[in-house]
Amino acid sequence: MTEPTGRRVTANLSLTLDGRYHGPAGPADMGAILPYATTEAARRHLSRIWAGATTAVLGRRNAEGFLGFWPTVAADENADPRDRGYAQWLVDVEKVVFSTTLADAPWERARLVNAPAADVVAELKTAAGGDILVNSSASVIKPLLAADLLDRLYLMVCPEIAGGGPRLFDDGLPSSKWRLTGHETGELGETAMVYDRVR
Repeated sequence: MTEPTGRRVTANLSLTLDGRYHGPAGPADMGAILPYATTEAARRHLSRIWAGATTAVLGRRNAEGFLGFWPTVAADENADPRDRGYAQWLVDVEKVVFSTTLADAPWERARLVNAPAADVVAELKTAAGGDILVNSSASVIKPLLAADLLDRLYLMVCPEIAGGGPRLFDDGLPSSKWRLTGHETGELGETAMVYDRVR
């Protein structure tokens, strides 16, 4: 087996105070998170997550949803430069999309995979490149947490309780220690945090 190259595996996700990444009505129930997505703190956080990343990893739902939004931002000269920078990076970067149902990759410079996330990411770590960013896809982040493959977490905690919906940190994860390496609180009480895995 090829040895890892030292590439970091990072992940970003927004959560409510009760640890949910969407509300009880399903993936479209983002009412407790969306009001905080375009604050100054959120935009600075967005700029941090992709700096140094050369591979984006996405679940199918996010890959399809992002395709309908971010390319238009990349082309919009009036968009916030931080949003536009991220959008252009996402359009241009190598993308790995997890799906059991898609026949064709939904983006250019994207490839589909139907395999365990831990196996795919472990293989990505053997290739040359910068950070591997798991981009807002809890379906991929969760198995990587379970396999202890994440090196950095970019979390945005929104000051609302959703009262239902899936949580990122399920019972049964292996114990691990993390060091807070960055944090910022925004004007609405949202908190952007960067945690690095202590190994």
